[in-house]
Amino acid sequence: MKFLHSKSRLEALSDGVFAFAATLMVVNIGADTNITSFKDELPNFISFAVSFFVMMGIWKVHYNFFRRTNYIDNWIIALNMILLFTVLFYIFPVRSLLSTGFGGQRINIDEFSNIFQLYSIGFSLIFLSFCLMYFRAFKNDKNLKLLFYSRHFFIFIIVGIISFILAKFQIGLRYGVPGFVYILLGPLCYFHSVKFHKKHNLEY
Repeated sequence: MKFLHSKSRLEALSDGVFAFAATLMVVNIGADTNITSFKDELPNFISFAVSFFVMMGIWKVHYNFFRRTNYIDNWIIALNMILLFTVLFYIFPVRSLLSTGFGGQRINIDEFSNIFQLYSIGFSLIFLSFCLMYFRAFKNDKNLKLLFYSRHFFIFIIVGIISFILAKFQIGLRYGVPGFVYILLGPLCYFHSVKFHKKHNLEY
């Protein structure tokens, strides 16, 4: 007998993992409440704040997927599990990058390269999961909007890979080039949107 998958339980599990990831980010923040230590802790507070809103941005993308389709199968469940695992992994390079940027840590160029590589891998895996989830849902109901978002997040994967390569070979690393490359997401996604909607005669 084939059972229907429970969308609500999948969303509940996912929300729990996001909450756990947010908890991991706040560990050791504000452990010392002495006013004299506040200045030393400030970079950690700032990096936590930025990391938190990055995490909430990913949660919103995840939320949007389940609002745009009701289709759930074993493939989407498996991809969602990979996504959630990656989210838990992703918080560590994000925090490390931000702490470095705000002066909370001093690291050498090789360590900086390694952190950026981990960040790029996590970024690419997260949006690979979204890309494949949307494509799987599209194959079921042939909704072109789902295909659009699958291709949209494929752009994120490509930019993440470019960032990884730049960090791996330390190209412009001292000037943050592997980070600035993410600015490409704006124009690339815009041109993709215009081309896709024009090709398929879709309204914005």
